[in-house]
Amino acid sequence: MTRKIIDGYDSKFRLIVVAAQRAQQLQNGAPPKLKLQSEKPAHIALKEAEANLINYELLAGEEVSEAEEEPSE
Repeated sequence: MTRKIIDGYDSKFRLIVVAAQRAQQLQNGAPPKLKLQSEKPAHIALKEAEANLINYELLAGEEVSEAEEEPSE
């Protein structure tokens, strides 16, 4: 299945990561934001992401020091 990049997401990868984290929340008992026939958390989470009902925030990563960049011998 090929999916287009949805508005609000910069890549298909980010969409899948956000939906996977939301599916985990649903499995842990969070109430769904959409009423669907399917009760599968992954399906519900993906539909919520497509409807832009999931908020997410990009966190700044830690900078790698020069000592960590060089391979050790």
